[in-house]
Amino acid sequence: MVPLHSRVSYYGEVTKPLIGMTGRRWPASWLSASVPKAMQELKFDLHFSDYPASVAAAGGLPVELTRDADVEGVLARLDGLILSGGADVEPSRYGHEPDENLGSIEPDRDEWELALLREARRLEMPVLAICRGAQLANVFYGGTLNQHVELEEGAGHSQWDVDGRETTHEVDVVPGSLLSTIYPRKLGVNSLHHQTLAVLGNDLVVSASAPDGVIEAVELPGHDLLAVQWHPELLEKPDPTFVWLVDRASDYLARKS
Repeated sequence: MVPLHSRVSYYGEVTKPLIGMTGRRWPASWLSASVPKAMQELKFDLHFSDYPASVAAAGGLPVELTRDADVEGVLARLDGLILSGGADVEPSRYGHEPDENLGSIEPDRDEWELALLREARRLEMPVLAICRGAQLANVFYGGTLNQHVELEEGAGHSQWDVDGRETTHEVDVVPGSLLSTIYPRKLGVNSLHHQTLAVLGNDLVVSASAPDGVIEAVELPGHDLLAVQWHPELLEKPDPTFVWLVDRASDYLARKS
């Protein structure tokens, strides 16, 4: 029997969907003594291994993307896209000035990922946007962000002192949403963010919220876009969001073949 998340090619071989994942680019000097002095000025691409591990566990073939490749050429070879977590989105992207609580920004990554999202939308490719990825997706569709949210002690969202593999609060999933087809009504999630969605992007709808009202997930009705504020790649594998992405990517692969 052919696995659920794959199909049989013309030659009788099982083909799994290719899922591309974005990552960060840092100076090699940030690795300190582990990098020789001669290489301190170089850069390295960073992809946390839980992203590809989650794709593989869900039945897909993970591909770690580099921003040096042509966006259209890369997406023409892929069947699904993950916009991963990372630095804050540059405030000018949504018409704001930076405030004193803004974290690190990576403007070239913003430009690259917005281009990827634009091309993925043109191709109607399935997209899973995680944490920063969800924030970027909201900005892409015309929304804005809260650059920093101060909440009561113990109820904050940037819980960096807790193992990211542990759930720290619940979210309420909106009945009838895409998210409600893959998760229960209440869901325990981790919380590793200090920025939140403010004005919702055009055509996006909220599919989950935290008890304090913070938007935790959005989606685009009629399209394969799912954006979550938590980090599902750190939770039990295979997480339903990755299963959803691989399922939709399998359908996308079948349609374009």
